Amino acid sequence: MTGPDLLQIAMEHSESLIIKARSGDEYAFNRLASLWYKRIYNFCYKYFGSHDAAMEATQKTFIAVHKSFHTLQSTDRFKSWLYRIALNKCHEEERGKFRKKMVSMFSSSEEGVTMQVAQVADSASSNADRKMLKKELAELVTKCLNELSSEQREVVIMKEYEGLKFREIAEALDISENTAKSRLYYGLTSLRKTMSKMNVTRETLDYEL
Repeated sequence: MTGPDLLQIAMEHSESLIIKARSGDEYAFNRLASLWYKRIYNFCYKYFGSHDAAMEATQKTFIAVHKSFHTLQSTDRFKSWLYRIALNKCHEEERGKFRKKMVSMFSSSEEGVTMQVAQVADSASSNADRKMLKKELAELVTKCLNELSSEQREVVIMKEYEGLKFREIAEALDISENTAKSRLYYGLTSLRKTMSKMNVTRETLDYEL
């Protein structure tokens, strides 16, 4: 079994870590951050098409997760809850509401969390950089995604790139499953048309769909 397969299994069977982290176990939180950091970074990167913006949003996501873990009502909703926080941070970053004052914004105890998250980020980002798809093709796909409405783009990224179930997408976006399915259908239809106009095909993509 390959490394990514083992990682996926660990992510999908992390209930005990979630329970411990929710109760304040810092080791469990750090393990969860290690397991999920790359996935959330990839989500944010596809949203922005920018490494710096993705890193900023991802770090803020896990700091927010640490601060609000007690609000998670059920462990089986962790995934949709996590992506909702990530999406909110992407929106905040996109609107430019927050400045880069990560350390000064938090108390001394939370500075420790910031440093722990930053350490995970260094490892995850270097790994992501090594495996980064060809720059030109990545930019083309990002352009195609950015042609979609924000509502369609969010659902397409969550479903096609992150593999969330419609139930999880609906929970993350606070919409019905039927609405999520509709946005995906129209989003993919528009995406295919845009990719066709830009001569982006499955054959030309060296891309991790």
